Amino acid sequence: MVTTAECTGQGIALEDLSGIRDRVRLRKDQRTSLHSWSFHRLAAFTEYKAKRAGVPLVYVDPAYTSRQYSACGHTDRKNRAGQATFACRACGVMMHADDNASHNIGCKGEAVWIAGRESRVPATP
Repeated sequence: MVTTAECTGQGIALEDLSGIRDRVRLRKDQRTSLHSWSFHRLAAFTEYKAKRAGVPLVYVDPAYTSRQYSACGHTDRKNRAGQATFACRACGVMMHADDNASHNIGCKGEAVWIAGRESRVPATP
């Protein structure tokens, strides 16, 4: 991921999944698989390698990244037809859910990057 971003001159956007274990409610038999995921470890490795390569990395709010269609912006819980299928209820487009979510994360990442960059620009005299 870092190598691709470095070669293409792009940055990396990751969902800020801190506190996910406290927010998600699962059945007892699903809890073990959730708590064995190491979101923090993956993010730490990615952040370390991105910093070493000089690739910008931002964290974005994960809210609605899997429910919103990246092209038209329509957000609906029913847009997720299944685990891997995304079907926009507004315009009828069907695609892989992870592909759609990655576009949403990328757009949010760009917005966060621009907002952070603008907030650090000194005021002109």
